[in-house]
Amino acid sequence: MAFAAGMLVFLWVFQLAFLETCYTLIKQAQVKSYASQVISAIKSGEDTDSIDTILRRNEMSVYVYDSSNTILEKKYSGEFNNPSGLRDIDMHEVYAYYRSAKENGGKYTSVNAFEHHDMTYRTSAPNPQSESRPNMSKRQASPDEPAIDNHHYKGENLIYCEIIDLSGNSECFVLITALITPVDSVISTLRVQLIVVSVVFVVFALALAYIVSKRISRPLGEINENVKQLAQRNYDVEFNSVGYLEAKELSDTLNLTRKELGKAENLRQELIANISHDLRTPLTMITGYSEVMRDIPGENTPENVQVIIDEANRLTSLVNDMLDLSKLQSGAIEIEREDFSLTDAIEDIFKRYTKLREQEGYNIVFKADKNAYVSADQIKMGQVLYNFINNAINHCGEDKTVIVTQKVSDKRVRVEVTDHGEGIPADKLEYIWDRYYKVDKDHKRGVIGTGLGLSIVKNILDLHGARYGVKSKEGHGSTFWFELDCVYSEKRNN
Repeated sequence: MAFAAGMLVFLWVFQLAFLETCYTLIKQAQVKSYASQVISAIKSGEDTDSIDTILRRNEMSVYVYDSSNTILEKKYSGEFNNPSGLRDIDMHEVYAYYRSAKENGGKYTSVNAFEHHDMTYRTSAPNPQSESRPNMSKRQASPDEPAIDNHHYKGENLIYCEIIDLSGNSECFVLITALITPVDSVISTLRVQLIVVSVVFVVFALALAYIVSKRISRPLGEINENVKQLAQRNYDVEFNSVGYLEAKELSDTLNLTRKELGKAENLRQELIANISHDLRTPLTMITGYSEVMRDIPGENTPENVQVIIDEANRLTSLVNDMLDLSKLQSGAIEIEREDFSLTDAIEDIFKRYTKLREQEGYNIVFKADKNAYVSADQIKMGQVLYNFINNAINHCGEDKTVIVTQKVSDKRVRVEVTDHGEGIPADKLEYIWDRYYKVDKDHKRGVIGTGLGLSIVKNILDLHGARYGVKSKEGHGSTFWFELDCVYSEKRNN
């Protein structure tokens, strides 16, 4: 409505207040243009017929005076369908216009009001084929003479004057008049039209505003109700707004938010279940063995004490991993880069699995043809390697084989950790990096690890700007890999 009101105010002001001014300016520009044609015809010495043609087409009156001497002598006059031409221009006015033109560099323009009233009678019938005015006599008509016409003209006359230099040190003075048609009747007509247009426009604007508001308010109302349900943890609500584009985009965004919130809720529930299980198991072991050692004589053996120590270490590892993951995700940990041998770091980690290989028959193999150096945080990358290898050991399958491969190419070093276990379903691959996500929902007591390794790995590799991923096929095992920029490499001495 504000827009409609603004447009109507603009139309009223422009069409009524400035109509006459605009018309006068346009008329002046037209008269000057036509005057240049008349003056060109005079300078070129064309006959008066060409000038008459110009006047007839544009309804103007032209008076040409010889101004070479002190006294102005009329040389030509032409009037065609110009009511202002009925009015005789006195010579004193002509001299006044001439002086004004002289004072203004040879050109002068003026708008003068005039009123002309006379009684005439027709001495001959008008000739419809004639382009000039019919023969009108300006004497007083006698009472018995028929066809008396009352001519009354009131308006404004546009005067354009120009002094023209001709050949032979002579000059002429051209005076052109044109009627500025009164616009009072036009303004009255426009006022009526604008009233009708305003009423129609306001009604249309109200109807349009109602329709548009319905198209906007109805989907927003539906979205608002669904958001209230979403706030109450109803993640099954659907945002299916129709209407304008922004409402659809908002619905799509809220649907994505709903899915992410639902995923976060599922992860929260899994977190509670996983953490409670991972904490309960070692605590149960510690409590059980402690009670046995207390109540049963002879059970205070080194083996039982070692079980308690192992379970306490398991709890410590779990808590430390949770704290590390929380710090990594909050950005509280910054990496400290240094150049070091990634190959040597892998070999150092392999030493931790010596007893696992010797006592439990695990086959953990490292393959590398070069000694690769990288710029990274050595401690954090050690966590990455340790978690990848632990994860492979926990899922290595019956052959108990884990293969770690290092490849250097195009100034990049790629490390792959492969197992021959059960593999990961294709629809689960995108979720394995999520916090506390487990492909196998059955809580099995792993050989090594806390179950938070891949989430820690992901955050550390993101901090390094590394590429990483996983390739897996059910029943054929999995390969986890990452790539870092290689500072330099050298041939490895086996």
